[in-house]
Amino acid sequence: MSESPTTSAPGCANCVRLEREVQQLREELAELRRQLNRNSGNSSLPPSAHPPWAPRPASRKPSGRKPGGQSGHEGHHRELLPVEQVDEVVTHKPARCGHCGARFTDSVAGQLIDRHQVSELPPRAVRITEHQALACTCRRCGQITRQRIPQELTRSVLGLRLCAAIAFVSSRVHGSRRAVQELLEEVLGASLSLGTVMAREREITQALGEPYRQAKQMIQKASAKNVDETGWKRAGRFLWVAATRSLAVFHLDPCRNRDALHQLLGPKINGTICTDRFGVYEKVPLERRGLCWSHLKRAIRSPAKRAARFCRELLRLEPALWTFAKVKGIEPTNNHAERMLRPAVMWRKQSLGSHSVGGCRFVERMMTVLQTLKLRGQSVMDYLEQAIHALRCGVSPPPLPA
Repeated sequence: MSESPTTSAPGCANCVRLEREVQQLREELAELRRQLNRNSGNSSLPPSAHPPWAPRPASRKPSGRKPGGQSGHEGHHRELLPVEQVDEVVTHKPARCGHCGARFTDSVAGQLIDRHQVSELPPRAVRITEHQALACTCRRCGQITRQRIPQELTRSVLGLRLCAAIAFVSSRVHGSRRAVQELLEEVLGASLSLGTVMAREREITQALGEPYRQAKQMIQKASAKNVDETGWKRAGRFLWVAATRSLAVFHLDPCRNRDALHQLLGPKINGTICTDRFGVYEKVPLERRGLCWSHLKRAIRSPAKRAARFCRELLRLEPALWTFAKVKGIEPTNNHAERMLRPAVMWRKQSLGSHSVGGCRFVERMMTVLQTLKLRGQSVMDYLEQAIHALRCGVSPPPLPA
């Protein structure tokens, strides 16, 4: 005898509910598998985050050429400094004639036939200058006059260039402060404590405050710029960068949202920006956005379902794909911003981020100076020395060179 409709209805409803739950679980499982299978070849993950179980990246076929410089390649040679710029000249003059054995006297002038220059580091490269304050008694009135050591000298036991070297090594070598201390002591002969290293970092952070603010204003006014962000650790969770061909400005922020973007680019974002498809950039109109084609190449190596979502998103953002053809200064890819971030990523991996807000300020200001002066081919040490001198003398700091 068949079941009546009244008794079968609840069973059918349960089947529909269970089928819906099974379908939902399948989709969640597929998404988890997709995330598990992400690697540097099918996503935006960097090669350093390539999981051990992922397939190896496709290796290039051997070209058949030998390693090193190729035949016909233009050589690069070390240029000799002018004689006026060397510290010491040592002459090598023959003592006797190579033919008859007669001795050469000092009055015999030699002819220069060859030059060879050797660069060397002295056992102690750091020079220590002692400043002594003296008091003199006047012979006429018998009063004593005391001369004080200038205040700009007594503010620190380290000179300008050594302070600049500490800041440069701390931010460029990407090691711990103890590693910085050991390097400066072993290589330069500068005996420093860990507290001294940290104190000099605070000093350079203060010295770069105004130049950093000016650089931020310049990047906000730029008509075209590349923008990107990466993770950080501890006090600042995300490091943002905005870069042009001659300027790179960094900002550490606890968030990866629009508020953080506005901290870098200002309340009103000016000009055109080249970015990836991260949603935080959606506030910028499409006509003032350029999309990175390199990220598109990674996204198409995806399962069919994700590819469908990607295609729908691409159609919506399609006008921004061609901004590089219409706006001067915008490139087809965002590689420029990624290159600016790469040293910071290495710094983060080795130093484990910043433990304090002061450490975050040191990172963003030093990275701004390092990358900007690198883009302009100018000396970092010279600029840091000038900035510290301005701080100690209480004068306006030097702007980042234009």
